[in-house]
Parts: sequence; C-alpha cells; structure tokens
Amino acid sequence: MFGLLKRRSPSGFSSSSTTAEEVTVGIDGSCLVAIITGASSGIGAETCRVLALRGLHVVMGVRNTSAGECVKEEIVKKVPTAKIEVLELGCCLVW
Repeated sequence: MFGLLKRRSPSGFSSSSTTAEEVTVGIDGSCLVAIITGASSGIGAETCRVLALRGLHVVMGVRNTSAGECVKEEIVKKVPTAKIEVLELGCCLVW
C-alpha cells in the first residue's frame, strides 16, 4: 500500500526528493566533457558540482567570470580532483 502513495515522475524517479547526486550514482564520466551554461549560480552551479564529482571535465559557461571563478573555487574545495574551467559566454560574444 505504501508503494502506491509514492508517486514517480515521467522519468521514473521520485518527484522532488531525488537529487542530482542520487541520479548519477555509479556513473564514471572521466572520459566525458560537459559545457554547462548559467553555471555561476543555481541549478547550473549545482550541475557543475555533481558532474565534477562524477569525473567529467566541466566547462562552466558564464557571463560573469568573477562569479564563475568563485563557484569553481567552491567546487574544487568539495571535489579536489575536479577538472573544471570557467569560460565567458556572453550573448554579445556570439553575434
């Protein structure tokens, strides 16, 4: 009966109680590179942290490189083996 009360999202994971770390358990990303936009705050920063934790080479796409460097420093404190770079990706650079 209790299993019926626990709803799952379309992805198959529990709704808001599942974390990025839980979803990526067991993944070896050591041969992968990820470019994450919006990486200097919020979901982007958390995505960078978890991907670095799983061994990916992470490129943080940011508009504010100072903020990006601060996030990078925090990630490296938590994940000393992190392979992570900060890259300025302002929309004015695209045009």
